[in-house]
Amino acid sequence: MSTSTDQYRTSDTVAIRPPFTQEHEDLRASIRRWVAAELAPNADRWEEDRWFPDSLFHRMAELGFLGLKYPEEYGGQGGDHLHQAVMAEELAWCGSGGVAAGVGAHMDIATPPIFKFGTEDQKQRYLVPAIRGEKIAALAITEPDAGSDVAGIRTHAKRVDGGWLINGSKMFITNGVRAHVHVAAVKTTPEGGHGGMSFFLVDARGEDGELLPGVTTSKIEKLGWHASDTGLISYEDVFVADDQLLGELNKGFYLIMANFQWERLLMALGAIGGMQAAFEQTLAFVQERHAFGRAIGSFQVSRHKLAEIATTIEAGRCITYNALRLFHEGHDAVREVTMAKLATQRACFDVMDQCLQLHGGAGYMQEYGIERAARDARLGPIGGGTDEIMKEILGKTMGL
Repeated sequence: MSTSTDQYRTSDTVAIRPPFTQEHEDLRASIRRWVAAELAPNADRWEEDRWFPDSLFHRMAELGFLGLKYPEEYGGQGGDHLHQAVMAEELAWCGSGGVAAGVGAHMDIATPPIFKFGTEDQKQRYLVPAIRGEKIAALAITEPDAGSDVAGIRTHAKRVDGGWLINGSKMFITNGVRAHVHVAAVKTTPEGGHGGMSFFLVDARGEDGELLPGVTTSKIEKLGWHASDTGLISYEDVFVADDQLLGELNKGFYLIMANFQWERLLMALGAIGGMQAAFEQTLAFVQERHAFGRAIGSFQVSRHKLAEIATTIEAGRCITYNALRLFHEGHDAVREVTMAKLATQRACFDVMDQCLQLHGGAGYMQEYGIERAARDARLGPIGGGTDEIMKEILGKTMGL
């Protein structure tokens, strides 16, 4: 929110809930202090600038936050998905969905495929500097004519001596303007489709930070997430060497599917954190704001609405934590993760809207940050797989 969100915390003590342990809650407290001290106070300025500084990645690396779940041999902290889950929840308190999105895209969407499918050389060239905050990464899949239908991508790579030439465009790419490396999905067979897709590590910027020949990027203005650079990317005869192929040739679809569950879990966790932040700010507001001679929180309509919001958040937290537990333990959690994503994203937007209503006219103003939270939350039912796609997946798990 616009004012430091730490003042809205109802308590510094957080009940330990499975699958988290005291170690995770200690990390939560550390991240919480950092978010309140270094992110929230800058949220307004970064939103106005339509940009947050690259130095944030360096700062997070300095604190050990960029490599929470990666092995120490690559500069990480040797943690697991639960440590990263804590980060996703707490980042939602920074007051800017764009900041959380930009950092999250680097940590949780673009670098995991490099770690899971990359060669040792690729990890040293791309993952290690990404964990150090020296190279910013973006996952480049979506195109102007291919969103939910990822098999319909048109960007293609043509075999040439020593490598490939890539031509095409990508759209709605978080970190697409600032990124040094794109983890890009391209067609590598004429027919394309699920069996003709591959991934390449595309160097977008040189050591001097300038775009490399053939790569062009431009920012896209959008409803929310103003501090993040959502980009349109074009490739024109961009050469990539054979050693920049990530994973197996023509097996890129499996790479996409491998990280979908984690991405959707993180979105659910972020929604839980965001709803909780808005709820606590609104709870404080209705206790302070007076109308007709008393605090507006004392009116039955306000009490009942806040009771409903609290219940929505708790229900979302329970379904999300259960999916996280199953995922972390290695179970097939597609159904549970899909439910968590579906249950939290539209709910988050609805909660933000209800919190805005409880703020009255103040909620519509920039000062309180609630209008920003509502705008930022609207992407939830679209990104990472639309609500409609989530329902299709669930239907298939039921044999329908």
